[in-house]
Amino acid sequence: MNQMIIETYHHKGGGYNPFFIKDNWQVAQLNYMPELGFRSIEKLEKHMETDEIFILTKGIALLIIGLETATELQFQLTKMEPGVTYNVPVNAWHNIAMSTDAEVIIVEKSNTHLGDFIYRHLDKTEQENLVKKISSLL
Repeated sequence: MNQMIIETYHHKGGGYNPFFIKDNWQVAQLNYMPELGFRSIEKLEKHMETDEIFILTKGIALLIIGLETATELQFQLTKMEPGVTYNVPVNAWHNIAMSTDAEVIIVEKSNTHLGDFIYRHLDKTEQENLVKKISSLL
């Protein structure tokens, strides 16, 4: 019996690649791309139908949560540790900032990447505040 039972996946290119979609969930790999650089975040996103799991496997990555108050957008940042599972709950504004060698595994409801998202673009002041917070964690 020489048939392989275990399947393997690894995304070597840049950006997001959902490589395993099954039933109601999917696994994707997110690798660095310029818009996710530490000084390049211009928007946050949220999903209305799913939590999103992040697992850092390589490099440096910061999870970004945006909290809207009556007067401003506040940022909570978490410096990810390799192998730790992080959950971003449904309806939470978020993004991720990454080093150029970073790789992150993402688990979420299937087909999230096809339409379960909205974006909130950051104004210049918000972008500057975010860069300062990111710099303080690096």
